[in-house]
Amino acid sequence: MKHLFLFFFLSILFACNTYTPKPRGYFRIDLPEKKYVLYNPTSCPFSFEYPVYAKVVKDSDSRAEPCWINVEFPELNGKIHISYKTIQHNFAKFSEEARILAYKHSIKADAITETLIKKPGKVSGIKYTIEGDAASSVQFFVSDSTQHFLRGALYFTVITRKDSLAPVIQFVEKDIDHLIHTLKWKD
Repeated sequence: MKHLFLFFFLSILFACNTYTPKPRGYFRIDLPEKKYVLYNPTSCPFSFEYPVYAKVVKDSDSRAEPCWINVEFPELNGKIHISYKTIQHNFAKFSEEARILAYKHSIKADAITETLIKKPGKVSGIKYTIEGDAASSVQFFVSDSTQHFLRGALYFTVITRKDSLAPVIQFVEKDIDHLIHTLKWKD
């Protein structure tokens, strides 16, 4: 009887200690309230609204041209690289380069969706939404097709995992849509 009791006691004790792996968790992300301010540089032929929780800085790359900027999201470890070019009968070349740069991510992408942009004020283009574990999740270009060409690409300085970044990507994508919607050319 004593051995039977000891057997049941040890069985219960060891039965409760089985290890069950838990899925990896992600940190909770508190996203700020959406508010926007105007970016209107005197030296560049465009203006747009950007979020107050971001900052606009001149692109510091040695190959950067005068109106190349970054809209940085310090709290989210991301930035939108924005480049501007003046069109001189080369709109087709610029738009094809933008398409090629977006589709370079097709190796890691699950899908790439193209959305046509057409708004008053001679602003039209394409937004590329890149789904999956690609380095860039949103890219776009807008133009008036005769003078102005502006291209943007969203990148994060973290390991890209679509599940963990999805809420942040959706949040910043709304800011990109707002930037495009408020973009104006200075003529």
